[in-house]
Amino acid sequence: MYAIITTGGKQYKVQTGDIIEVEKLGLEAGSEVTFDQVLAISSADGKLNIGTPMVEGAKVSAKVLDEFRAKKIVVFKMKRRKSYRRTQGHRQTLTRIEIGAIQG
Repeated sequence: MYAIITTGGKQYKVQTGDIIEVEKLGLEAGSEVTFDQVLAISSADGKLNIGTPMVEGAKVSAKVLDEFRAKKIVVFKMKRRKSYRRTQGHRQTLTRIEIGAIQG
């Protein structure tokens, strides 16, 4: 049984027990979060229920494990023969969650 949820402008395929990294949720470690924006959910017999656009009454609960920062990426811009070079770094703040129950 799996579900497709949306959070932080991205879509994730999740199953019970999965540990995923999503955009920053701003919650403390150990707290519970419920995702009610479920795009699709599969049943135990393999049938897929696709929402229009969301599945009515479907929820995915999860537990927040921790909040951390991802590896640094380097943004480098250059225009040849123009003496133009810019270097910038970025570290995205992410939240690691563990998927609990899928209700649908």
